[in-house]
Amino acid sequence: MALDSLIRKGLELKSLGELARAIENGDKKVVISGWAGSGKAWLLASLFHRLDRSITIVCSGDQEAEDLKNDLGTILGRNRARLFPSWDLEFLQPEVPDSEIISERLETLTEITGGTKGIVVIPVQALFEHTLPPERLKQSTYNLETGQELEFSELVNALEKLGFKRTGWVEEVGEYSVRGGILDLFPYSFENPIRIEFLGNQVESIRTFSVLSQRSLTRMESVRLLPMREYSLTLEEINLRLEEQPPESRKILEDSEFYQSGQPGWEWLAMLLGNSDSTVLDYLSKGSLIVLDEPEVLEDKKEDILRIWQNILAERNLSSSSSVLEKLRDTIELRLTNYQSALLQALPVTKNSGYQRIDLGISEPPSLAGNFKLLEQTLQEFKEKNYSVCLICDSQKQKERLQEILEENGEMINWQVGALTSGFVVPDLRLAVLVDHQIFGRAPIRYPRRKFREGIAISSYKSLNPGDFVVHINYGIGKFIGLQSLNLDGRKRECLEILYAGDDKLYVPIEEFRLVQKFIGKEGDPTLSKIGGTAWKKAKARTKKAIMEMAKDLIELYAERKAKPGYAFSPDIVWQKELEASFPYQETPDQLKAIEEVKTDMQLPHPMDRLVCGDVGYGKTEVALRAAFKAVLDQRQVAVLVPTTILAFQHFNTLSLRLKDFPVRVEMLSRFRTRTQQKKILEELASGKVDIVIGTHMLLQNKVLFKDLGLLVIDEEQRFGVAQKEKIKTLRKQVDVLTLTATPIPRTMQMALFGARDMSTINTPPAGRLSIHTEIVRFNPQIIAQAILHEVGRGGQIFFVHNRIQTIEGVYRLLKDLLPEIRIAVAHGQMPETRLERIMLDFTDREYEVLLSTTIIESGLDMHNVNTIIINRADKFGLAELYQLRGRVGRSNQKAYAYLLVPPDSTLQEAARKRLKALEQFSELGSGFHLALKDLEIRGAGNLLGPQQHGYIEEVGITLYFRLLEEAVQELKGEKPALAVQTKIETTQEAHLPQNYVADSRQRIEIYTKLSEARNPAELSEVESELKDRFGPIPEPADNLLKISLLRLAAQSHLIERIIVNDKSLKWTYSNQISWNRDKMKRLSEQVELPVEVKSRDGLEVKVTTGKDQSFNLAWLTKLLLSLPQKLY
Repeated sequence: MALDSLIRKGLELKSLGELARAIENGDKKVVISGWAGSGKAWLLASLFHRLDRSITIVCSGDQEAEDLKNDLGTILGRNRARLFPSWDLEFLQPEVPDSEIISERLETLTEITGGTKGIVVIPVQALFEHTLPPERLKQSTYNLETGQELEFSELVNALEKLGFKRTGWVEEVGEYSVRGGILDLFPYSFENPIRIEFLGNQVESIRTFSVLSQRSLTRMESVRLLPMREYSLTLEEINLRLEEQPPESRKILEDSEFYQSGQPGWEWLAMLLGNSDSTVLDYLSKGSLIVLDEPEVLEDKKEDILRIWQNILAERNLSSSSSVLEKLRDTIELRLTNYQSALLQALPVTKNSGYQRIDLGISEPPSLAGNFKLLEQTLQEFKEKNYSVCLICDSQKQKERLQEILEENGEMINWQVGALTSGFVVPDLRLAVLVDHQIFGRAPIRYPRRKFREGIAISSYKSLNPGDFVVHINYGIGKFIGLQSLNLDGRKRECLEILYAGDDKLYVPIEEFRLVQKFIGKEGDPTLSKIGGTAWKKAKARTKKAIMEMAKDLIELYAERKAKPGYAFSPDIVWQKELEASFPYQETPDQLKAIEEVKTDMQLPHPMDRLVCGDVGYGKTEVALRAAFKAVLDQRQVAVLVPTTILAFQHFNTLSLRLKDFPVRVEMLSRFRTRTQQKKILEELASGKVDIVIGTHMLLQNKVLFKDLGLLVIDEEQRFGVAQKEKIKTLRKQVDVLTLTATPIPRTMQMALFGARDMSTINTPPAGRLSIHTEIVRFNPQIIAQAILHEVGRGGQIFFVHNRIQTIEGVYRLLKDLLPEIRIAVAHGQMPETRLERIMLDFTDREYEVLLSTTIIESGLDMHNVNTIIINRADKFGLAELYQLRGRVGRSNQKAYAYLLVPPDSTLQEAARKRLKALEQFSELGSGFHLALKDLEIRGAGNLLGPQQHGYIEEVGITLYFRLLEEAVQELKGEKPALAVQTKIETTQEAHLPQNYVADSRQRIEIYTKLSEARNPAELSEVESELKDRFGPIPEPADNLLKISLLRLAAQSHLIERIIVNDKSLKWTYSNQISWNRDKMKRLSEQVELPVEVKSRDGLEVKVTTGKDQSFNLAWLTKLLLSLPQKLY
């Protein structure tokens, strides 16, 4: 949304008019000074409107460019502000730029060539990076629209030329797949992939679809496809160019990793070999105005870039290629002179005294740092001086909070929602622009570039591959062999082939697929069950009994707590709203929901006992902090119980910082407090002078007394011992309890425990959390050194994970030899606990730049200054471990980096390669991993329900465990399950998914499972829609399958066990669970309206003669059963 009112105000600025006239006259170069904060973006947006011409601004770095582009987008509108980012790669490293970066670069170039006027922001390094020549990009851009006449094969060939890769189904950017007349592809610049459906040689429809569900989302009229890479050389062309190189350089380039790999690093290789001399400057229109932001800084940056690149060439014995860089620099300088330019210098000009200087008189806003009295005083001063005040808030929620807090001054404020880096004041216009994050003294939210929202479903627990272990609810654990086509009951049917102990095989027909799930339990291969044996039945019975006992305890405790009187906390007051408005991030919907659920519980007149689950950094601490503050405002004390001294220290710092502007006393009890300090804290806790106390198990000692404890917050309860848990259990009955856990709790378990445990889950990271740049890197000391120096250079710290205690000292010596000036600490689990805690606290206090450790950093730690993690032998870790380790960085508004080191000379196993590539591709927290991290969910379930239940989960698998748990909870709550039968349908009609319709066996299993699990006609209709959407018109065997599935559903609702469909007649048999009498049978005959034969043996058998074929008979019986009332029986 553009801030038009700000732009209109800018056009009134006298110095802006003077600047515009000077540029229009063009007789002198202009130097612009006297601006501050986001006043730079406001100036450029206003100037753009005044001149009505495109502006290009060159910045010194990527972050400055991105911040400026975001500011321009807020003021001017997103469609008018473009960024041409640099590749963000180390020079000559065998890496591919992020998909989002290539997408943004090509989108920006396409917009420029399309003649759209706007402002383009370019970091100086991007000037040096080659790109496709304008004519080549135009030729490589493919436009499609509905109704267009086009050969299907022509589009497929075009996608290959654009660099798309053909796959079975589309999950990642750059892939395409073909199914009949449907073509799926995932191009750049789209949040979701595209589905193009043809009718003959005409594009019938274009629509987006979901990666996870593969279902269509929205229709589109047209789509523009861009190439997947920026270099334009083929392998043959590169080989020809190599022949022109000096022999020594040629050999080095041919032996280099990026040449051998054929893909990563080709941007650099093509550049050195003269891919083209085209840069972004070739795309600018002749009338563009170029603005150089701090030209002296830009010159220094250009020299730094060239010096570093030339040094790297020299290190690799490629000095002969440095002429390419020198030529490039000269070309850039020459091309810049082709455009009219202006200079931006915040400070008064010294060197450029001959230029026309225009001072805008823009200044910084007053510093407020969370002081509301000072804010009100400042607003009053602005009011007295007749200033216009525009207050820009990060979110609608934040705006509403501030409007409530500033109710008295609200009328004088122009309220806006948007992201602006900083405020500014324009005295000449009596204009003050304030931003909420500066009011509260916090860093601005930086929104990630990422456009592609959904992650890949890496290993869905429903998707089966040959060799996977499965669990059949009746027969136990087996190994899935594959799909087999068998002739059963006179027709072709697909079955799951499952291998059991003793080489016995079980064939599961499609209607029973719901009884089979992928086995997710203990690590390693499980023992196969024996068909007909008793071991599986006993294991299932043991698990069921244990679940019933555990669920009974849970439900009784839940009911007892709900009936027990407790303290009802007061509704929120203005201080609560002020604290919440000062939160440094925009709350996610999950977080807001958890906060409201906790507050609602606290305001009820019985003790709260709620579990809040969310990954580290997802905002659980903020939920607890708001609950704690709410308790303190009612003069009740709060205890925060944590398992380690390090976590106590972190929580103490967080709560102290957030509550510093309120009269709240926060203290910490741990072994790092002296005995004297501990004694004083205990005395003041007993007298009520301490409001919030944070501590380890020390808090549970009998000597710790409270004046009026109202809330107990427990972080990671499962990490406490048995005796400590007993003490917690006692406290639970007396006060409100809020438990926090970072281990995910599966959604299925939450549903199973509904009515037995109050739970809130936070599944999304905070808004503005930047993605983590993730690279797979061959072990190379120089790359490690570069990564560490880069992080230290920007004031940050590094985690280096090496998970072998026996060799960790050797890695320490290697790092010290590489970087003697860097302070490195070593930490691992075999150290004495006090020494380990001291090291961790010293690292938190920035006494060290690098923490070399084992995986003890995997959970719990939340260090905002650590934004690089290097994981040695990453190929040895599981996906869940890598995901959690990487999640230790990237918790601030700084760009974070994760380097996954693999051995320099080994070939990675396919499974390890896929794990690493998945992590590299999906660089955001939570992106697509919710289906992959089932081992974490097992851990989470075990943590919540206890270690004994963890053992049962591993024995029968998590899916069956949750089914049994849900049944137990329903039974104990008095909810009787409905009577059920498994209907067998016999017909000679072909009913399956033909391989030429759904080619991939995993996709066929997925569809069969959905049909098997459907509980009503609406769900079956959804499957039918999905088939049409994903695979096109439904062939007859698949249509028959849908009709038989609908008949089975209808029959099961009437407790029919068997149906035989013949030509001329059909017959069905009811379960003996129904008791019949003459009246019931008479009513049934009246409903049928055709000649009926009735036999009554084990169950009532009904035979009807129709005189029609099987298709008619199937449809007739389905219609009859759907129309029959249940009360008939």
